[in-house]
Amino acid sequence: MAEINTGGGGGKHDGGKVRSKKASTRVDMTPMVDLGFLLITFFILATTLSKPSSMTLNVPDKTKTEETEPIKASNVMTIFLGKDNKAHYIFGKAANEDPEVKTVGYGYEFRQALQENAKKVGGEKFVVVIKPTKQSTYKNMVDVLDEMAITKLKRYALVDQLTADEKKLLKDKAKLDA
Repeated sequence: MAEINTGGGGGKHDGGKVRSKKASTRVDMTPMVDLGFLLITFFILATTLSKPSSMTLNVPDKTKTEETEPIKASNVMTIFLGKDNKAHYIFGKAANEDPEVKTVGYGYEFRQALQENAKKVGGEKFVVVIKPTKQSTYKNMVDVLDEMAITKLKRYALVDQLTADEKKLLKDKAKLDA
C-alpha cells in the first residue's frame, strides 16, 4: 500500500547545522491498476455495440397482380441519376412531350426540388420515378433513397430501364451541358 520512509538525515554534523528529517512517501499503484482494468472490463461488457441500421424497402408481391388506376403525368416527377453526382429530373410531363429537364446536385438542392414539386401536386397523388443510368453510382441511389425517407415521400418507384424518348432527352441534355 503506502509507506513512509524515514531515512537518516537528522542530527548535527560537522557543519553545525541541524537538519530535520524528511519523510518520503511512496504509493503502491498496483490496486489502482487493478481497479482500472476492472472498470474497463465492466464497460466493455456492459456496453451494447451499435448495430448497423438499414432502410426498409417494401416491394410489391410479384404473384399478386391488382388492377390499379393509371397515374397522370402531371403528378409524376421522373428522376434520372447521372454522372458527377448530378440528377436530372422532369416534372409534370412525359419524356415524349418535350419537358424541361432540370439538373440538381444531391442533398439540399435535390430535397428542395422534391418538396416544391410535392407541394404543387399535393398529398398522396405525388409519385416519384427513380431511374438510374449507367453513369450513376450506387452511392447516388442510396442518396436518393435517403432523400425520399427524409422528405417522407412514400410513393416512389425504382425503374432500371429508360425508354427511347428518355434516352433521347438525356442525350439532348448532355449536348446542351457540353
